[in-house]
Amino acid sequence: MARSFSSQDEAEDEGNVDLTPMLDVVFIRLIFFIVTATFVKETGVEVNRPQANTAEQKNNPSVLIAIRDDNSIWIDQRRIDIRSVRANIERLHAENPEGGVVIQADELASVKTFTEVLDQAREVVPPEKVSLATENS
Repeated sequence: MARSFSSQDEAEDEGNVDLTPMLDVVFIRLIFFIVTATFVKETGVEVNRPQANTAEQKNNPSVLIAIRDDNSIWIDQRRIDIRSVRANIERLHAENPEGGVVIQADELASVKTFTEVLDQAREVVPPEKVSLATENS
């Protein structure tokens, strides 16, 4: 009394769905989105920037510096002392040598603090890669 299971096996195979190709597509898409994602750097604080008519968009900044109205300086969501601005710029610029430095100064920040930060940034990167962020940029 031998039974033939071939017709029953074929019926079971027709009802099963192979999920392997779908999982492959999902993982490939995940890898694609991870590789192509652009990571936006933020200074970590809100700054009321002054308006400018001659603003230019700067691409690929490697260092974002914020100067608040109380003259506190922020880099990478950390408040830093004026004496350590250059060391922080050197560290961040070493990670992305092609990028520039963007300074976001509050309109009520003192000119003295801004010029000190600007001078230290220009000691690390070429002056044409240092810019001031305004409301229009």
